[in-house]
Amino acid sequence: MRNRSIRAVLFAFVVLMMSSALFGQVRVSVSFGPPALPVYEQPPCPGDGYIWTPGYWAWNDEDGDYYWVPGTWVMAPEVGYLWTPPYWGWADGVYVFHAGYWGPHVGFYGGISYGFGYFGEGFQGGRWDNGHFFYNRSVTNVNVTNIHNVYNTTVVHQTTVNRVSYNGGNGGVNARPSAQDEAAERDRHLPPPAVQTQHVQAARSNPELRASANHGKPPVAATAKPAEFKGREAVPASAAGGTYNRPANRGAAQPPAENGNHPATAEHPPENGGHPAAAIHPKDLPPAEHPAAPNTGNASLDKKYQQQQQKLQQKQDQDRQKLQQQQEKEHQQLAKQNANEAKKQQTEQKHQQQTQQMQQRHTQQQQKLQQKQAPASHPPAGPPPKGKQ
Repeated sequence: MRNRSIRAVLFAFVVLMMSSALFGQVRVSVSFGPPALPVYEQPPCPGDGYIWTPGYWAWNDEDGDYYWVPGTWVMAPEVGYLWTPPYWGWADGVYVFHAGYWGPHVGFYGGISYGFGYFGEGFQGGRWDNGHFFYNRSVTNVNVTNIHNVYNTTVVHQTTVNRVSYNGGNGGVNARPSAQDEAAERDRHLPPPAVQTQHVQAARSNPELRASANHGKPPVAATAKPAEFKGREAVPASAAGGTYNRPANRGAAQPPAENGNHPATAEHPPENGGHPAAAIHPKDLPPAEHPAAPNTGNASLDKKYQQQQQKLQQKQDQDRQKLQQQQEKEHQQLAKQNANEAKKQQTEQKHQQQTQQMQQRHTQQQQKLQQKQAPASHPPAGPPPKGKQ
């Protein structure tokens, strides 16, 4: 009888450890990256014990599209627990989603600067002390009339220039887990509570939050409480984080890479007679979008900026033509070699990645040029107001 009880306890412990480990595992992978993080303000904290969970881009396989999950305040599921945000990371030729979780320490979230205390490493928005959560007013929006557990600590962090929303790959954040991150990964984890899950489902079912509809500037970027997408405290994005160019023939989501399974690629063909995602070539891409001619009021400066824009456009057009010619040459070589289907699929997968990486590179070049020009057309900004990202 005693042996059976011991075995039962051990079995329950193993199940608990396995389930907690799953919260940070891969859920889905996509062949093209998410949009940049939008610009938005943080709604005021609704009460003691609420912890900020930043907004992020999630993937809806049914729509074949990214959608924005608004940032929101969530009650911690247990005293002493903090939120580790989800993130997208580049791995094996696809963008992989790593789910968020609750735990006694904040773990690795890709080095993504979500703002409001989540600046790529750890969390500076508040801390637990003797069973109470204290808020850092320098980076969070807290009304001291209602909430008295506050402190002020200035946080020095590197400003996100392009608001990139993924780790690794072309143009992604270059960050790796620290020793503290790895230790946090071994902590006991809890999944999102029901209200947080409902929040994600509400975002998923809202067509206006799809990237193809809002072009990276969601009409609801943050909420005071989960799933409350209407009212004064539902905050819209003030700007997109960057130009969002949705691929013309976007790749479909791949199955989760769990338990040793691989995403469907040319090297790991999909099961049940499926097909890999359609390849994208430069000729399939929509015409590149270019900003209007600058108008700073300085004719000489505007002319200089316009010349820089034209020079960049010519260079990017040449990149497209060069890559298209290179890929067509490889197609001709495959035809001469009478290559089998596996080789053709492998080549098409490579072409798809090359084209998407080129498109991302061009977007980043355009953003960099616009940011370089911005100071001349806008007066220097003062220190950000409290509760702003």
